[in-house]
Parts: sequence; structure tokens; C-alpha cells
Amino acid sequence: MVQWTDSERKAIQAIWSKINKDAVGRRALARCLIVYPWTLRYFGSFGKLSDPASIMNNAKVAAHGKVVLNSLGLAVQNMDDIKRTYATLSVLHSEKLHVDPDNFRLFGDCLTIAVASHLGRAFTADIQAAWQKFLDVVISALGRQYH
Repeated sequence: MVQWTDSERKAIQAIWSKINKDAVGRRALARCLIVYPWTLRYFGSFGKLSDPASIMNNAKVAAHGKVVLNSLGLAVQNMDDIKRTYATLSVLHSEKLHVDPDNFRLFGDCLTIAVASHLGRAFTADIQAAWQKFLDVVISALGRQYH
């Protein structure tokens, strides 16, 4: 079990309260699909995703980015039990969707960039450290079924 300091909890909750989930979710997922094009294979039903502009303007990418961010909200609400909170999602991604677990980390990196861009100077190094720790726990929980 991860131990959270009071400052880490406050930082994560503060970040979460300032994020525009629609915009950041869309930007993070679009960035992931553009920067790591092999991740496109999981989104074949999303229509035309052949170039950055089509990815950025795709309504299904935007909608799924929002779904992912809303799911991340569950982790923010359950910071002391993220593994159990994400147990069903881990099984879904592993057994039904067959998502390569390395993609969770790739998305996490893209999400961090989107959050940093969204928050600007407020995304300080100590705030990022708490955010990265949080994402590492989420990524580990999502990958748990694979172990």
C-alpha cells in the first residue's frame, strides 16, 4: 500500500480540481495516439485517425479522453485503495481489450504533459512529483491483472 503525505494528497486533489476534464482528456489521448501511433490499433472503431488533425478533431477521441479522465477521478476519490478501485478495469483491459500494459505509462506521460500545459506555472516540480507518484500507483493498479 502506498503511503501519501498530507502535502501529496493536497497537491493531487488541487490538481484534480483545476483540470478541465474534457479538454485535458482529449488532448492527452490525442497526443498519445499521435506520438505513439501503434496505440491506434485499439481505436479502430473511432473512424478516420490517419493524421494529427483527424485525431485532434475526432469526437470519439474526445469522448474517450473524457471517460479516461472521469475514471481517473475514481482514483482521486479512493487514493487509499486504488488497486481495488481499478481491479475491474485491469481485468477489462487485460482479458477483453488486450491492451499492452506499457500503453498505460505512455498515456500517463501524455497526460502529465497535458496537465502541465493546462496548469502552466502552477505545475511546479513538487506538484509534479506528487502527480507522478499518483499516476505510478494508477498505472500499477491497471497493470495488476497482467502479473
